[in-house]
Amino acid sequence: MARVIIGMDPHKRSATIEIINEREKVLGQGRFGTDRDGYTAMLRLGRQHEDRVWAVEGCNGGQHIAQRLVADGETVLDVPAKLSARARLFDTSQGRKTDPGDAHCIAVAALRASGLRQVVVDDVTVALQVLVDRRDELGRARSEVLSRLHQLLLELVPGGAKQFLSAPQARALLNTVRPRDIVGRTCRQLASELITEVAVIDKKIKTANTQLTELIASTGSTLQQLNGIGPSGAARLLGDIGDVGRFASRDHFASWNGTAPIDASSGDHHCRHRLSRAGTRRINRVLHIMAIVQLRNDTEGRTYYRRKLAAGKSPMEATRALKRRLSNVVYQRMINDAQHAETGPGGHMGATLQSSAASSIPTASTSDKPLPGPATTHSKTPTLAAS
Repeated sequence: MARVIIGMDPHKRSATIEIINEREKVLGQGRFGTDRDGYTAMLRLGRQHEDRVWAVEGCNGGQHIAQRLVADGETVLDVPAKLSARARLFDTSQGRKTDPGDAHCIAVAALRASGLRQVVVDDVTVALQVLVDRRDELGRARSEVLSRLHQLLLELVPGGAKQFLSAPQARALLNTVRPRDIVGRTCRQLASELITEVAVIDKKIKTANTQLTELIASTGSTLQQLNGIGPSGAARLLGDIGDVGRFASRDHFASWNGTAPIDASSGDHHCRHRLSRAGTRRINRVLHIMAIVQLRNDTEGRTYYRRKLAAGKSPMEATRALKRRLSNVVYQRMINDAQHAETGPGGHMGATLQSSAASSIPTASTSDKPLPGPATTHSKTPTLAAS
């Protein structure tokens, strides 16, 4: 580990740093803007110390500034938010959360922890995150406009329109209505405008899906070949996960995405588990959508779900078990893709393209397996060993 650690608490328009040595002595600190002048001043302060490492909390959230540091030749470590939160519990600030205090705890966590992931330049991953965030925004905007449209159609058409409504269907339905009163004419005008908005959003969504598909194809990922994962889901997995090799096993991956149940055994009550509400919720949502799609179609995932129901599980418990198994499938597929990228087209792909939730690829003893123990292996990404 370097002799100087620069802990950073990043925000959109500002970043607070604290510089400490290997004995946790504070060598400098400050708050800087993330604009060109603020970033230059922060970099100048950090470069006063030769043997240095930057530690940034949650590089998914502070990725914009972490990538700038890496591009300028700096060594940057990704400090998980949970790790810095644990350091805050033992700090003399009594757990008070301030930007300078967070920067100090981030630096201490980076100093004492081993095997932290080193941030590397990854333009494709950043581009995927930007595009999939935009795709999600379009989806939310479409749902909002459709909700307002349904409310207006309820005033114009007895019983309203069906739940899943496309722009052409809404237009055809509206053409059958010719109100004569002022309220009806006003509602019809507003509904027509909303239908136009839906059509525009649909066009943007189609363009965004095309861009995502092309960018995903450039990475060599085969995630979209899995039943229930589309361009948005694959982009979210690739963008938020980055290098899947940073997870020591599929159990650690399941713990990270929140599909691994928590062991709740006590006394004479063994093999009891409860739902984990921790983990990355965006990835958990992708796995949930994947599970719902498999349940709606004749897939091995639905067969697995029915076996769980026959074993006495409730529908909700069976769905959770399916999501846990799908987490294994996604993890193994990403591992296979990474190995294929390293070995080239003639390399060993591992799982077949027909890997499914209930298949033997990847192998799994039970979907009820709780949170994993400490990792015994390190990630494939570059890491800095502790002194």
